[in-house]
Amino acid sequence: MTQFEAKLPTFLTFSTVIGLVLAASGSWLLDGLPALLASAIGTSLVYLAGGLPVGWRALRTLWLRNVIDIDLLMIVAAVAAAGAGASLEGAILLTLFSLSTTLEERAMGRAKHAIEALMELRPEMALRKAPHGAVEEVPAADLRIGDLVILRPGSRVPADGVVVSGRSSLDESNITGESMPAHKEPGQSLFEATLNLDGVLEVRVTKTLEQSTIARMIALVTEAQGAKAPSERFSAWFGQRYTIGVLVGSVAALAAFLAFGNNWEVALYRAATMLVAASPCAVVISVPAAILSALSAAARGGVLFKGGAALETLAGVKVFAFDKTGTLTAGRATVTDVVALDAEESDLLSTLASLEAHSEHHIGDALRREASQRRLPIREVRNVKTFPSRGIAGVDDDGPLWAGNHGMAETMGATVDRQALRALRSTAETIIYVGRGNRLLGAVSVADKARETSADALTALRRSGVEKILMMTGDRRPVALRIGATLGFRDDEIHAGMMPEDKVGRVAEEARQHKIAFVGDGVNDAAALARADVGIAMGAAGSDVALQAADIALLSEDMRRLTAAYRLSRRAARIIRQNLVFAIGAMLLLVTGAALFDLPLPLAVVGHEGGTVLVVLNGLRLLNDPIRDVLKTDSHAGGDRPPSAPHKMPLSLQASTGEQTA
Repeated sequence: MTQFEAKLPTFLTFSTVIGLVLAASGSWLLDGLPALLASAIGTSLVYLAGGLPVGWRALRTLWLRNVIDIDLLMIVAAVAAAGAGASLEGAILLTLFSLSTTLEERAMGRAKHAIEALMELRPEMALRKAPHGAVEEVPAADLRIGDLVILRPGSRVPADGVVVSGRSSLDESNITGESMPAHKEPGQSLFEATLNLDGVLEVRVTKTLEQSTIARMIALVTEAQGAKAPSERFSAWFGQRYTIGVLVGSVAALAAFLAFGNNWEVALYRAATMLVAASPCAVVISVPAAILSALSAAARGGVLFKGGAALETLAGVKVFAFDKTGTLTAGRATVTDVVALDAEESDLLSTLASLEAHSEHHIGDALRREASQRRLPIREVRNVKTFPSRGIAGVDDDGPLWAGNHGMAETMGATVDRQALRALRSTAETIIYVGRGNRLLGAVSVADKARETSADALTALRRSGVEKILMMTGDRRPVALRIGATLGFRDDEIHAGMMPEDKVGRVAEEARQHKIAFVGDGVNDAAALARADVGIAMGAAGSDVALQAADIALLSEDMRRLTAAYRLSRRAARIIRQNLVFAIGAMLLLVTGAALFDLPLPLAVVGHEGGTVLVVLNGLRLLNDPIRDVLKTDSHAGGDRPPSAPHKMPLSLQASTGEQTA
């Protein structure tokens, strides 16, 4: 953006105010001069005040991009009006056009820069803890990865980090859109600019300001606002070509009016009126006004669209496919049973937890928590390798070691059909087998629960007109059926035992019939996210991988936010249709009046500029519809909530280690 473009809204506002003042009080200011001279001076001043900024922009666009835009049409129309002896009408045209352009620039600037208000929440200073224990106040921009900072109650987090010591509640609404505070304890992540509410925390910085969650949010939203949707591209394409058509058509209209016996002044006046009436201002601005407003509203509510194309495509989605683990479920598994074959139960669990210490998957977290509660030792495991949708393997002091699902056991040549494991295998719970080579050491069962908001969100999606909702998982079918039953899925909507390539194939098959959105964690389901018409990453706050993997990123783990985003996209589509119908209808009405009924130029100006402002304001209604407020309407969506407590977990960045697929 050039310096001139940055200052253009201010320049337009100043020129518009001057023009309005001159138009309203010009006769009084020039009262001592002869009437003809006073009129000429007053009209010239109004022309200059209203026409200079518009004319400069029109000529600059023509010179740099070889594009004839609407600004040039207005200048030509005003000059034509003056040539036809209707200087007052031309002055009114330029003044109202300048006013409407100022309003559009201000309104669109609000839509474009709403998310950047987050920058103002960034704290300028931070309390850094020195190696010798002293605490010093330093600029937040000077913080480096690994620095320790002290976070007091009422202060904002100066940089993304992880809690080292202390417990507190934080207001994360400016990042995730969540209205309820999030409880933080050692090991959990913090986002820059979120507000510490009560306790004192010691935090280790994990990202610089340039890498922070807020910085990436702003960069993504800015990029999204610059990436035009198909309807925006068509609107721009149509506007450029139609503008030339209007200019040529007005010349043809002038010739026609002269041919039908009108004198030069009348013909020129009517041609200028035709030029104004046919200008496509409202048509061109109607689409970006709605899309930019929707993108900004969504971002404030914790949903990032990767551009207007994702917003438009989501509005047309008829099929939703969900990964189960960590998306429909809370991702907070707990150990329910341990069966040891060749060792003590405590030894088996200690060995398994040592291996799972290298995994961030929710099953690994459940095993580590169980070992911690039993105060079991965690031993060193080396050369750890993950196997997507199967398991994990490594080497400890006793030799090679592996853990995973039934497929992992088969790969290792271990037999799981044991009498001691039959009771475990008959349950609808996830089973993790443990072994060394082809020798099975035992198995552990874990259970996950449906996310508290999943049932309501799925019910709301069905009521919104979604034709089909599918659940896909690498888990065993009994486990999938157990979770699916609590969420209202039919048996034929549940697809279990799926590898990543199976999910891609299923998504591709559905995409042949309808537009499909796939909702996953943005990491292990990257291929399915990419294959779907719209890929949606769940709980993506703080994750570089998730923010980049999908078309839409839900920063929160609240499933209702997906429903709200879908509703917002459909409302944006409706407003775009409303704007286009109104803009085209008004333009046709004005052109008909100018061609057949001697429409006065001032009336054409009022109709043209008024219509333009109206479609902008109609699009800006979406700014006042942030997703965090839309969520309030979802609490009555219906469906029983599963009795599970919400729990904020870090997004898994590694492959599954059990029978579930992240």
